[in-house]
Amino acid sequence: MSAFVEVVFDNTDNRFPTGKEETVVRRTIGLKKDDYSLDRKSSTKSEISSLLESAGFSRSNPYYIVPQGRVTSLTHAKDSERLALLKEVAGTRVYESRRENSLKIIEDTERMRVKISDDLAMIEERLNELDLEKDELDKYRTLDRERRCMEYAIYSLEQEDVVEQLDEIDIRREQLVVAVNERQEATGELEHQITSLEPEIRAAKQALEILSIDREQLANEAEELARSRAHIESSIQDLEQDRTLGRDSITELRRTADTLSRDIRKRETELSRVTAKYEKAFARETQLREQFEVSDQQRKSLLQKQGRSGHFSSKKERDAWLNAEITRLTTSAEHQTMQFEATEHEHNELQTRLASISQSVLDAKAQADAMVEQISEMQAREVQLKEEKDAKTSMRKELWRKEARMEAENSDLRDELKRAERVLSGTIDRATSDGLQALSEIQERLGLEGVYGPLFELFEVEETYRTCVEAIAGPSLFHVVVDTDATATKVLDELNRMKQGRLTFMPLNRLRAVSASYPEASDAIPMIERLQFDRRFLRAFQQVFGKTIICPSLEVGSNYARTMNLTAVTLEGDKIDRRGELMGGFVGRKGSRLDAAKTLIQTRARVQTAELEAKETQASLAALDQEITALHSELQML
Repeated sequence: MSAFVEVVFDNTDNRFPTGKEETVVRRTIGLKKDDYSLDRKSSTKSEISSLLESAGFSRSNPYYIVPQGRVTSLTHAKDSERLALLKEVAGTRVYESRRENSLKIIEDTERMRVKISDDLAMIEERLNELDLEKDELDKYRTLDRERRCMEYAIYSLEQEDVVEQLDEIDIRREQLVVAVNERQEATGELEHQITSLEPEIRAAKQALEILSIDREQLANEAEELARSRAHIESSIQDLEQDRTLGRDSITELRRTADTLSRDIRKRETELSRVTAKYEKAFARETQLREQFEVSDQQRKSLLQKQGRSGHFSSKKERDAWLNAEITRLTTSAEHQTMQFEATEHEHNELQTRLASISQSVLDAKAQADAMVEQISEMQAREVQLKEEKDAKTSMRKELWRKEARMEAENSDLRDELKRAERVLSGTIDRATSDGLQALSEIQERLGLEGVYGPLFELFEVEETYRTCVEAIAGPSLFHVVVDTDATATKVLDELNRMKQGRLTFMPLNRLRAVSASYPEASDAIPMIERLQFDRRFLRAFQQVFGKTIICPSLEVGSNYARTMNLTAVTLEGDKIDRRGELMGGFVGRKGSRLDAAKTLIQTRARVQTAELEAKETQASLAALDQEITALHSELQML
C-alpha cells in the first residue's frame, strides 16, 4: 500500500539546471518507504531541496504566496524587521549561509591540499625507491626465467618418471581392483555362508541345550522310576500279604459257612425228630389225660355214689366240696392250657430261630461271594487305573520335555527377534524405530483394523530387483499404510501421548493414483510390475514406485528419464531422475534394509507360531495334570 505526490514545473526559462523543458518531482510514501525521484530517477531529499533552493524555492522564504493580513503587518513593521524581510525575500540570508559554508569548504580544501602535497612528496620518494626495486626486479625476472627453465627441464624428466610410475601403479591398481573384487565376492559368499550357518549353529546350540534338558529329565525319571520300583515292590509284597490274608479270610468264611450249614441241617434233622416225638408224646399225653380224666371221673363218680352220703353230713357241706372240686378242676384245666400255650410259643420261637439262622447263612454266603467279586473288580480297576496313570504320566513327561525344548527354542527365537529388530533399527533413525515398535501395541490396544503396517511388510520382490527397489524406496519403506487419515490421526495422538517416536503415514483415501506412461521397450521395465502386493494398496505403491523404470545402464536410463519424465534405476541401484540428478555407488549386502525387514518378518512369524504351540502345550499339560490328579485320588480311594 503506497501513495505519491508529483509536481511538474515549466522549465522553459532554465530556472532548474536540468537541461529539460519540464522538471518532474515526485514523493512516494509507503508502509516501509519514503522515496523521492527527479525526472523519474531516484534521488534524495537533500538533492531535491538543493534543486528547489537553486530555483528560488527556499524553505526559509515563504513569500511566494501572501496570506491575508500579511501586507498590513508589513506596513506596520519596524525598519529592522523590514530590512530582515527584504534580505529574506532577496535571498541574502541564503547567500550568507552558503557563503559561510563555502568558506568552510575552502578551509577544508586548503587543508586537504597541504595534505595532498605531503602525500605527493612521499609518493615521489616511494617512486624513486620503486625505480631501484624495478631494476632489481628485472634482474630477478631474468634469473627467475632461467630458474624456471631449469625447473621445467627437471620437472619434465621427473614427470616422465612419474608417468611411468603411474602407468605401473595403474596396472597394479587394476590388478588390485580385480583382486579386491574377487575378495569382495569371496567375502560376500563367506558372509552369506556365515548368515546361512548362523541358524544351524543356533539350532545346534538349541539341540545341545535340549539334549542337556532331556538328560537331566531322564536322570530324574530314572531316579523316580527307581523309587517307583521300590514302592511297587513294597506294594506287591503288601498286596501278596493282603491276598494271602484275603484267601485265608475267604477260606475261613467258607469253612464257617459250611459248619453253619452242617449245624443247620443237623439242627433241622434233630428239630424234625424232636418235633415228631413231641407231637407224638403230646398226642399220647392228650390221649392219656383224656383217659385219665374219664377214669378219674368214673372213679369219683363211683366213689361219690358209693359213699357220698357218708362223707358229707349235710347238703351244704356237699355243695361246698363240689364247688371246691370245680374250682380245683378249673384251675387244673387253666394250668394245662397255659403249659400248652408255653409249649406252642417255644415251638414258634424255635421255628423263627431256625429261619433266622438259615437267612444268616444265606446272607453270609451272598456277602462272601459279593466280597470276592468286589475284590476282583477292585483289583482289575486298580490295574486299569495304574496303567492309565502310567500312560498319562509318560505323556506328561513327554510334554514336559517338549515344553522345555519349546522354551529353549522360544528363548532363542526371542533373542533372534531382538537381533533382527536391532539390525533393522540400525538402518533407520531412532524416532522411526521407536514409532514402529509402538505401532503394534497401539493397534492392539485401540483395536484399529485400518492399520495395515509399514510398506516393506506389504510386498514381495525377487532377489534380483531387491537392490534397485531399496534404492528407489529409501525411507518410504517404513511409511505406514492406513485406510483413512482419521486412523492416522488416532495413532499420531497416541504416539504424542506416549512420547514414543515419529511415523509417516500413507492414508489410502488421500493418495491419488499416479498415471505414468512407460516406454514399450525391452530395456525399460516398470518397477511396479516386479512387485507382488495386494491390489488394495495400489495407490501407496504407485505413490512410491509409479514413475520408476528399471534399465540395464545409466546411459539408457538417462534417455528415458529425459524424454518420458521418469526415474530410471539400474539393477545395481544407480539411478537418474527426470531432473538429471545421478546417484549411485557400491551397495553392500550387509546393510540391506529389505533383507533386514524380511528377516524381521520371518522371525516374528516364527515367534508367534512358537508362542502359540507353547500355549497349546501348557493347556495340554494342565489337562493331563487334572486327569492324573483324578486318577491318583481314585486309586487312593481304592
